[in-house]
Amino acid sequence: MNVKHGAGTTGRAAPARKVAAEVLAAVRDDDAYANLLLPGRIAQAKLSPGDAALATELTYGTLRMQGRYDRIIRLAANRETDAIDPVVLDVLRLGVHQLLATRIPPHAAVGDTVALAPRRATGFVNGVLRTVSRSTPEEWDARLTEGLTGDARLAAEYSHPEWVVDALRRGLEADGRGSELEELLAADNVAPAVALVALPGLVEVAAVGEPGVIAPTAVRALGGDPAAVPAVAAGLARVQDEGSQLAAIALSRAREIVPGERWLDMCAGPGGKAALLAAEARIGGAELIANELVPARAGLVRRALAVFDPAPRVVEGDATRFATSEAGGFDRILLDAPCTGLGALRRRPEARWRKQPSDIPGLVALQARLLDAAVAALAPGGLLAYVTCSPHPDETRAAVAGVLDRHPELTAVDTREVVARIATSDLGPGVGPAVQLWPHRHGTDAMFIQLLSKVDA
Repeated sequence: MNVKHGAGTTGRAAPARKVAAEVLAAVRDDDAYANLLLPGRIAQAKLSPGDAALATELTYGTLRMQGRYDRIIRLAANRETDAIDPVVLDVLRLGVHQLLATRIPPHAAVGDTVALAPRRATGFVNGVLRTVSRSTPEEWDARLTEGLTGDARLAAEYSHPEWVVDALRRGLEADGRGSELEELLAADNVAPAVALVALPGLVEVAAVGEPGVIAPTAVRALGGDPAAVPAVAAGLARVQDEGSQLAAIALSRAREIVPGERWLDMCAGPGGKAALLAAEARIGGAELIANELVPARAGLVRRALAVFDPAPRVVEGDATRFATSEAGGFDRILLDAPCTGLGALRRRPEARWRKQPSDIPGLVALQARLLDAAVAALAPGGLLAYVTCSPHPDETRAAVAGVLDRHPELTAVDTREVVARIATSDLGPGVGPAVQLWPHRHGTDAMFIQLLSKVDA
C-alpha cells in the first residue's frame, strides 16, 4: 500500500490533534475546504512549527485515506460507519491514520486520540484503535482487498471512490496513458510540493528562489510558511500550482500581444490565474476584466489584483451575460470552468468524497453554457482558453468536441505545440491538440488546457 509515512513525533501535541479534528468537522458539516481553513486554524491556535506540521499531516492524510480507513474501522468495530456518530468517526479516522501511516508510537496515537473523543465514546474508541494497532498496514491491506478485482480493488487499495477510478482511467486512456492508472492513484495520495508564481514584470523568478519544474514563471517553495517569503509578503509572488500557471500563460503567450487588446477572465475566483494574466496584460498593453459570480470569491480576486496600479477591473455576476452585453468584445478569454476538481485531489482530498457521479451532468451542462457564452463574447480572430482542473473525459475532450460541433466558426489550436514552446521541461506524449497535465508525470494538478480560435470573418 502506498501510504505516506509522516514525520516522527512525540505524541504530545494534543493541540495539533484538536485542530485537525476541528477542520475535519468543518469539512463534514460545512463543506469547507481544508486547504483554505487549516492555515487560519493553525494560526488561531498558535501552534509551534512542529505542531503545525503534525496538524497538517493529520488533516490531509486522514482526508486522503478516508475510504481506506472507513473500511478498516468497519472491520475493527464490527459495525457500519453510518452507525457511528460522525464526531466519533472523525476521531477514529485520525487515530487510524496515526497508527498506520505515521511513526507516532502506538500508545501515544491511541491515548491522545481517545482524549479527543466524547466521554461517552472513549471506551469504544479505545477498543477500536487497539484492535487496529494489532495488525500492520500490510495486513490490513490484504484484508481490505481480499476477493476484490479491477476498479473495486484499486478503489480499496488507493482510497478513491470506484467511480473516480473509472473516470481517471478513461481520462488517461484518452491521453494515450491507459497503463499509468496506479501511478496516478498513488500520486493523488502524496502531498504536493508547494509552488510559487513570480508575477512577470513585478519580480524575476531568480529573485524569489529556485526555478520550478515546468512553468517558466514558477518558483520552488523550499519549505516553511510561503507567506514568509519576502516577494510573497509583498504580493509580487503567490502560491500557485505550476499547471495553473501554464494554463494562464498558454493564453497570454500563444501569440504576440497587440496593445489595446481586451481580455476576460470569466470565472476568476479565487484570483490566481487572474493575477498572472494581469501581469502579462500589463507588459503587453492589454486590458483585463476579471469576472466572478460569488461575492466572497470576487473579494479574493480583488485582493489578488491589488498589487497592480491601477488594478484590473473586477466585476460580479453570471458570466453568461457577456454573450449579449459584450458580444464580440474580447480578444482573449480564459474560461477556467467550474468542474469536479478531480485533477486536484492531492491538495483538495475531500473532493474525492464530496463529489458524486450525479454531479457530472449538471457540471457538463454549465460548462457548455459558459463555452457558448465565451464564443459569443470572443472577437473574430480571438483566442479562448478552455481550462478545467479535471481529467474527466466528459468535462474535457467531450466538452471541446461539443462546442466545436455547435460553433463552426471555432477551430482547435494546437495547444500542445503552444505549451511545449512555453514549458521549461518536456510534456511527453499525448493525444490530439489539447494538453492534459498529470500529477504523476508533470508534478502538477491534472489541468486540461485547450485553446480555441474564432475564425476572423
